[in-house]
Amino acid sequence: MASYELLKSFVFEYGTPRVVLIRSRKVGLINRTVQLLILAYVIGWVFLREKGYQETDSVVSSVTTKVKGVTLTNTSALGIRIWDVADYVIPPQEENTVFVMTNVIVTPNQTQGYCPELPDDKTECTENISCVPGYVSTHSSGIQTGKCVPYNSSISTCQVFAWCPVEDDHQIPKPAFLREAENFTILVKNNIWYPKFNFSKRNILPTINSTYLKNCIYDSHTDPFCPIFRLGKIVEAAGQNFQEMAVEGGVMALQINWNCDLDRAASHCVPRYSFRRLDNKDSAHTVSPGYNFRFAKYYKDSSGTESRTLFKAYGIRFDIIVFGKAGKFDIIPTMITIGSGTALFGVATVLCDIVVLYCMKKKYYYREKKYKYVEDCELGANETYGTNS
Repeated sequence: MASYELLKSFVFEYGTPRVVLIRSRKVGLINRTVQLLILAYVIGWVFLREKGYQETDSVVSSVTTKVKGVTLTNTSALGIRIWDVADYVIPPQEENTVFVMTNVIVTPNQTQGYCPELPDDKTECTENISCVPGYVSTHSSGIQTGKCVPYNSSISTCQVFAWCPVEDDHQIPKPAFLREAENFTILVKNNIWYPKFNFSKRNILPTINSTYLKNCIYDSHTDPFCPIFRLGKIVEAAGQNFQEMAVEGGVMALQINWNCDLDRAASHCVPRYSFRRLDNKDSAHTVSPGYNFRFAKYYKDSSGTESRTLFKAYGIRFDIIVFGKAGKFDIIPTMITIGSGTALFGVATVLCDIVVLYCMKKKYYYREKKYKYVEDCELGANETYGTNS
């Protein structure tokens, strides 16, 4: 019998909406307040701020760069030397990236032969038995021959077959070798396309002429649309110190934001530039800080002997990151937004029902008015009505 009553209570029931008009200042004020908040959200945020009436598309972009600048150095390894773009931009072209060398360790006149390895806890020795023929570690400069030879007057190390003399990179030059690189400039040419709207543009705006382009340098206040950037200013805008960063190198982001409202004139679609450092600058708590790599220039003398000059280049890699979204009026997203906003008005009804049925002093009275219970005669009972009938 109990199971039948449970079945009758939960299975053989159907609820249908019933409209009850409650004349109450408190409930009416809550209802209108919630409706006004929803209306303000739909109009102010969804339509005006987020432009819910627009179809959107993501940007497709291409970037090319060109660096300019010359500096002079005078060192024992290289003597007096002029450094231009061909020397410090390595490689000459990359996709959405440009590397500018700011510091370097030069090992000139290397030839293949036998020489002592750099001293460390694994290469220092006192006799040949400490050296293993053919041994190569991750940080080896060459292949051990099995001999222990003098490195200097006080230390002996294992002999290696390598490019000799081996590179010694324990002391990074300070200040940076090309510290004048902060005055170098980089021209960024960026073309964008929104395929859904067949809209294209570039960051060298139609209002920029060749005379202006030759003399301008980007400044967020005076020249916000100049596509030529001084390297020192890029680093400074990211809250960094160029001379400190130039010693060990790093990675910088030059961000170009193309957020365009295509319901307005095309002249309003302009790039916005921002800058930030991408790598961890805390060298004391970072393994392998900065940014560096090695490259060599090879030579052969008249006798056919090959030699090379090895460069360990430290520098700043500038990643040009382009992002953005374009929007344009379309009837379909407009109708979807209107439908979604209309559905939100049901929240006011639900909230008012909670207040009326569970929070007010007359909640039991309102509950009697809200619900009417009817039993089907087929279940064995006559039709009954609530007290409000």
